[in-house]
Amino acid sequence: MRTEDVLAATRVGTWAWDDARGVVTVDAVAAELYGWPPEPAKLTEAAVRARIHVEDFAKIERVLALAASEGGGRVVREVEYRLVDAHNEVTCRLRSRMRIIEPGEGPGRSGEGGERADGAGSPAVVGTVTPVRSSDRREPGGDWETARARETFVLRTGQALSEANSVREVLRVVATLSMPGFTPDGVAVFDREGDRLRLLDYQGRPMDFYHLGFPMPMETPYPGTEVMRTGRAVYVSSPEEYARRYPGIWPVIAPLQRHAWAFLPLVVAGRTIGVWLAAFDYALDFDWEERSTFSSIARMVAQALSRATLNDTERELSADLQHAMGPSPMPRVPGLAIAARYVPTGAGLQVGGDWYDVIPLPSGRVALVIGDVQGHDVRAAAVMAQLRIALRAYASEGHHPDAVLSRASRFLASLGESSGGPGPRGDGGAAGGGRAEPGEEPFGEARFATCLYAEADPASGTFDIARAGHPEPAVLFDDGATQPHPTDGGPPLGVEPSLDYPVTRLSLQPGETLLLCTDGLLETGGRDLDAGWERVGRAVAGVPGTGLEQLADTLLESVDQVGAGGGSGADEDASARPPGAHGNEDDIALLLLRRETPGGQVPRGGVPARRFVLNVGQSEPARIAQARRQLGTLLHDWTDSDVVDGAVLLLSEVLTNVLTHTDGDAMTVAETGGLVGDRTLRVEVTDASDALPQRREPGELASSGRGLLLLEELADAWGAQPRGAGKTIWFELGERSGAS
Repeated sequence: MRTEDVLAATRVGTWAWDDARGVVTVDAVAAELYGWPPEPAKLTEAAVRARIHVEDFAKIERVLALAASEGGGRVVREVEYRLVDAHNEVTCRLRSRMRIIEPGEGPGRSGEGGERADGAGSPAVVGTVTPVRSSDRREPGGDWETARARETFVLRTGQALSEANSVREVLRVVATLSMPGFTPDGVAVFDREGDRLRLLDYQGRPMDFYHLGFPMPMETPYPGTEVMRTGRAVYVSSPEEYARRYPGIWPVIAPLQRHAWAFLPLVVAGRTIGVWLAAFDYALDFDWEERSTFSSIARMVAQALSRATLNDTERELSADLQHAMGPSPMPRVPGLAIAARYVPTGAGLQVGGDWYDVIPLPSGRVALVIGDVQGHDVRAAAVMAQLRIALRAYASEGHHPDAVLSRASRFLASLGESSGGPGPRGDGGAAGGGRAEPGEEPFGEARFATCLYAEADPASGTFDIARAGHPEPAVLFDDGATQPHPTDGGPPLGVEPSLDYPVTRLSLQPGETLLLCTDGLLETGGRDLDAGWERVGRAVAGVPGTGLEQLADTLLESVDQVGAGGGSGADEDASARPPGAHGNEDDIALLLLRRETPGGQVPRGGVPARRFVLNVGQSEPARIAQARRQLGTLLHDWTDSDVVDGAVLLLSEVLTNVLTHTDGDAMTVAETGGLVGDRTLRVEVTDASDALPQRREPGELASSGRGLLLLEELADAWGAQPRGAGKTIWFELGERSGAS
């Protein structure tokens, strides 16, 4: 009796599916079960698809895809599905057992004449089909609950893996995978290291990995190496099967008393990057639904592991770049306490063009450098590293601040020219260099940089400052006041290398702190410099008298509290930003230098002396307004506003007289001292003219001549003293002057 006759007698039909040609061949029994005439036929794939419930056809496709990924026809699959009529009503249930026939494996039985089931060398599927009796059907409630539990498990696993940001976190999620009916006794993740299989992580009963031979050569007969070589999953359903297929490894595995193992490839973009092992201490048949769940989880683990590996690599690269391009160890400077911070922007590799440096000079002084190269990428960091080295070299040669910046500007401009990018004025560089596609930045494009260079004399507290397009420094007083210091400056480095940079002298009193920072500290959130200085002032006022390290942290926290939306609105709480948002939209570098107080302590009830120095040139009358603001800041905690307004008026009057009646500049020095409530302000304005002021009697309609009258009326004391080739006009006001 032929096999076909036996199958027909037992109501078992056969079919063959040629996916390449879209043809399904059925025998007479299969045709009758499907509701067609009981005779062999060749049908289109669309005709067969129309008879199978849409959900079940999708299930059949998943089973076949899973079979193909695990090695084709080596395993027979079984699936149950429903047939529907033209009105989509279920007519019956069928059960099919199927396997994939690989190209060249041989002719498949189509149920008639032994025709080849595969077409044109493509894989084909052959199988049998039988009706499902009512007594054979599974309880639909149990199947639904199991499927729902699996879907929930897969979704939660995907959510946990999507939140993992490092390889360690991914491995932790993989180690805790568990659900009813899926509770691994051991979980491991392997990857490839050269021609060996390496164990990345293992959770479970203690295991002798030494005798297993890890790192294991790829030719070793072990399920993990087989999966890594072939990219196909290996399921071992019993200890007997494990001992039969991998006898060399079994003696080490046997003592663990496990009963089922699943080894799945971790594939990303067609490349196997690792292997996931789940071992069980109970029996598992690994039906197609279980294998589908395993495959879904393996794909998610592979994507998460690939992403986390890239994140870890970027973090390591970022840390290495920051370490290699960071400043030298902070030197100890007698008389100055120093604190510094660098915070990269929250995006990308977290490297950029901001930097700071503290350079001991041959003269015994110390140079302070802070700057910002255009851009927030690796190229900006590379240019910054070269520029920082050049600045350190020029400073160590003993050049003055203006000469250091002029040389650095020429050096930076030469970098753009030598790389083939545009020159400092936008001229083309070397032919053929710096080419880029439309919308891309040429690799060799010249970069500019802002920079502030200060040469400090710790003994006297004087700072000679040259500034190239950089934010001005600020003086922070011990009582929490903040005073930006007007400083002459020039264009950014590399823009116009032939220009010189003016130098401004600043005097720092004991207990005062000098703040140097990049624009990232001030302009975060789309705010302008004035708004940034106001925020810095509020932050400093909240922690008066604090140490430098805490002060630096407070300044950075003030940036993190700026609302992510930017604009000119009020600052928003940091918790209002979406997860992952950063307060700093730009790199931040800052230097804090505090001149130490001789003897340590300020007298009880007193505050350190405050002082500001400002030069007002004949061509800079707008600086009179700056002098008024600085004096107002100096007296910010004086309670009598009339005294403060009077002091500001007198300073404005004296400066205006110098610019009006002399040909030189006015050097202003204002200083306060004494106990709180009884402090004294002394202001000195020095010019190069030796002509002493003369009292005048202005008429009722006169527009000038009242300066000395105001001094006599508002000042507690005043005077004019010859000094060298010029003179000094001074006045004093006491904190209690308004009361008297």
